[in-house]
Amino acid sequence: MRLLTYNIHKGIGGRDRRYRIERIVEVIESQNPDLICLQEVDRNVRRSRFHDQPSELATAFRFDFHLFQLNVKLGTGGYGNLLLSRWPIEERHQVSLRLNWRKPRGAQLAIIGTPEGPLQLVNWHLGLAEHERQWQVSHLLAHDLFRKAEDLPTWITGDFNDWRNKLFRAQFMASGFHQATAPPSRFRSFPAYLPVASLDKAFHRGAIQVKHTRVVHDRLTREASDHLPLVIDFHLGEPPAQRGKPA
Repeated sequence: MRLLTYNIHKGIGGRDRRYRIERIVEVIESQNPDLICLQEVDRNVRRSRFHDQPSELATAFRFDFHLFQLNVKLGTGGYGNLLLSRWPIEERHQVSLRLNWRKPRGAQLAIIGTPEGPLQLVNWHLGLAEHERQWQVSHLLAHDLFRKAEDLPTWITGDFNDWRNKLFRAQFMASGFHQATAPPSRFRSFPAYLPVASLDKAFHRGAIQVKHTRVVHDRLTREASDHLPLVIDFHLGEPPAQRGKPA
């Protein structure tokens, strides 16, 4: 199975500042993912020609199962997170991650009925301040909607804005998560044209075998957005080294 997470920057190129949603489609199509977690997706906003990007992207990839979360409102539209799945979304929840007066943020929680069994998938875009991100992670990990599926294999992916790579040891390790994007020096994704920071990350817990994780860095991805996409190949099930160990 293949998971892709990508901050698409509303379809606006990071260097040329041109709106070209077709570049985003081409990038994603080239990777042929089964699960797609996108951030900064526009709907009915002038800068993106008032396009309904959630609908257009779902149509482009012929995915019947999708979930849009509008976080930041702009006039009659706004932008937020989009989750697309090749397989049924059996449960779906939207959790607010807004802290006080800061920009609205959110997390999408979904239970996906994959061919290998149910999977909990979280797609989010965290804040710019370190204390804000720490609160957002703690809020999600303690949330009843998240904890009720804690027996399921789980991915948490998206734009973490974690420039200093502190969240794993500070938050995730104590909750039994592993980082698929470590060491950060191998997964630099921002800015796309000359990546120096590992902002797009993925953490997993439970019966998940990670086969391969990579940042897609080529001519098209350098132009399509200000972030590079992250792609993960995985299967559900305990890694071979853990099988047969006493409980």
